[in-house]
Amino acid sequence: MISKNTICLWYDDAALDAAKFYAETFPDSTVGAVHHAPGDYPSGKQGDVLTVEFTVMGIPCLGLNGGPTFKHNEAFSFQVATDDQAETDRLWNAIVDNGGQTSACGWCKDKWGLSWQITPRALTEAITDPDPAAAKRAFDAMMEMAKIDIAAIEAARRG
Repeated sequence: MISKNTICLWYDDAALDAAKFYAETFPDSTVGAVHHAPGDYPSGKQGDVLTVEFTVMGIPCLGLNGGPTFKHNEAFSFQVATDDQAETDRLWNAIVDNGGQTSACGWCKDKWGLSWQITPRALTEAITDPDPAAAKRAFDAMMEMAKIDIAAIEAARRG
């Protein structure tokens, strides 16, 4: 059954590979139906994988093999709240070590160009601390990081 609201992500002939990676990497993620093109289309032939239904952490998605015309960019990202450094490291490393790229402040991109924010809950708590000085110290520490180091964020928060 098709969800009322589904995120459609455009890929260049890699929707199934991406969906399988997400299902293996993130909890509550699965690959559903794979649909093949009923006829030729601009970036593929009849019988090619056209769309893949999948979920990422419970969010329904549709991967569309639309060709090279459109690329992912940072205007869209999945933000993943992690509970500890081990989970932060596991998810960050899975993305980056599978052909992805590091960025700043907890952001990285997977090998298909989709952006991810691997955001420890401790970071969110620190930068929203009711003490503005503590929040700023944590924020400033975050601004110097690629992957978030929870111990360093907590130390900065404490001052």
